[in-house]
Amino acid sequence: MEILANVLVALVAALHLYILVMEMFLWQKKPGMSFHGLDAEMARRTAALAANQGLYNGFLAAGLVWGLSASDPTGFRAQVFFLSCVIVAGVYGAATANRRILVAQALPGALALAAVLIAQ
Repeated sequence: MEILANVLVALVAALHLYILVMEMFLWQKKPGMSFHGLDAEMARRTAALAANQGLYNGFLAAGLVWGLSASDPTGFRAQVFFLSCVIVAGVYGAATANRRILVAQALPGALALAAVLIAQ
């Protein structure tokens, strides 16, 4: 179960690195605009906000990588904390921005958190 938990945590970290790239570097390019359904003008006007969001996603990914690499109990605690942050951000995003975020962000975080807790 520990291997499964580590794989799920790594996948959630990779997801948040992907979001970082989309929001910080590709927001005004075709992949970023089609990912979020934006036209060029809206992407231009919201680029600074998106970059800020991307940075936060990068912090989540960094925290999860730290949790994977640190020895216990620090690694376990870091994973629980950052996965909880992912879930809260996903629920909030689903409630305020787009319901897809619940499935795309909160659900993977919740599955990884459950696996981490069961593996402990």
